[in-house]
Amino acid sequence: MNGEPEIVKNFLLKTLQLQGWEKKVDRFKLGEGAMPASFKVLHDPVRKLDTIIADFGESAIGRVAPVDSGFWWIILLRAYTKSTGDLSLAERPECQKGMRLILTLCLAEGFDTFPTLLCADGCSMIDRRMDVYGYPIEIQALFYMALRCALSMLKQDAEGKDCIERIEKRLHALSYHMRSYFWLDFQQLNDIYRYKTEEYSHTAVNKFNVIPDSIPDWIFDFMPTRGGYFIGNVSPARMDFRWFCLGNCIAILSSLATPEQSVAIMDLIEARWDELVGEMPLKIAYPAIEKHEWRIVTGCDPKNTRWSYHNGGSWPVLLWLLTAACIKTGRPQIARQAIDLAETRLLKDGWPEYYDGKLGRFIGKQARKYQTWSIAGYLVAKMMLEDPSHLGMIALEEDKQRKPMIKRSSSWNC
Repeated sequence: MNGEPEIVKNFLLKTLQLQGWEKKVDRFKLGEGAMPASFKVLHDPVRKLDTIIADFGESAIGRVAPVDSGFWWIILLRAYTKSTGDLSLAERPECQKGMRLILTLCLAEGFDTFPTLLCADGCSMIDRRMDVYGYPIEIQALFYMALRCALSMLKQDAEGKDCIERIEKRLHALSYHMRSYFWLDFQQLNDIYRYKTEEYSHTAVNKFNVIPDSIPDWIFDFMPTRGGYFIGNVSPARMDFRWFCLGNCIAILSSLATPEQSVAIMDLIEARWDELVGEMPLKIAYPAIEKHEWRIVTGCDPKNTRWSYHNGGSWPVLLWLLTAACIKTGRPQIARQAIDLAETRLLKDGWPEYYDGKLGRFIGKQARKYQTWSIAGYLVAKMMLEDPSHLGMIALEEDKQRKPMIKRSSSWNC
């Protein structure tokens, strides 16, 4: 956006070199395609040399390797290509190989019967235990977006052709699964509320055997009659009804959400403004986990107390994702309202990483100040509103060929 693509190109190539390192955590070797969660630059003042030290999870809290960093690398490569028109970087053999390695890791066939990507707790932006293990919406949306970005950049050569075929098959299955089973609106909630259980065979309506009594009380008041969203997780006998901001914004930007679903997500944000935006954009997850459930789920994590950090905290970095989603859905006024809110506090508070409280009124109890991603998120949001053409770098249009007829599962008829 600033017209400095060489910085981005250098970052992409440097991090790609790190992918080639041998990756071990306690003598156990990680998959070849794994990308680092972060890296440090160590400076030797005597020899005047800089050394990069990558972290693939061996230094992370909880020793969890990131699933999302590889997806973001592919998305950034596509953003660079789209912005500059320079196809040569993506076409380099090392970049082609890098994409294939990331995707091979994710497209491996195993025992899973779902097209979604199975992953551990703490493997994404929510990098502490928060009950997001299994098939978290954030990872599924990023997975879908990375697959579509890679599809536009992979070469149709001997090695790329096989990868492209696997991507095509996975995208069809993944889009159908997500749009059918992760989507929740008033009608679908009512259907789940009336589900029968213990259904067998391919005729089952309640395919995941979700017990209606497991639906949390808060969702009945939270769900407006107009609006909807992709819930946090779906797996056997378990639906996580929480709202996760990043996953829903990426679903809009990647066109994982249909145009109708994208509009419904925006309707929900407007209808539940106080809960999802409050006084400081933007809630990473809603609602917070509390009391005994918090003890069990988080392992008594003192950083993730209710309405703090990943447990219902507010993260200014998410402003840019909301803004991009608003522009794509033709609702820039929502983004403008959120940015106006952020401007009343961010500079004065010293650009903290996150805010605490139900409305996001308090600077996070352990929030670092002058966080680059809090500042960058705000700047990108402002620049996108000023020049919406920047959206093309991060947004994908709907794929008309991959538009399945989604028929809502109706529950049993009286």
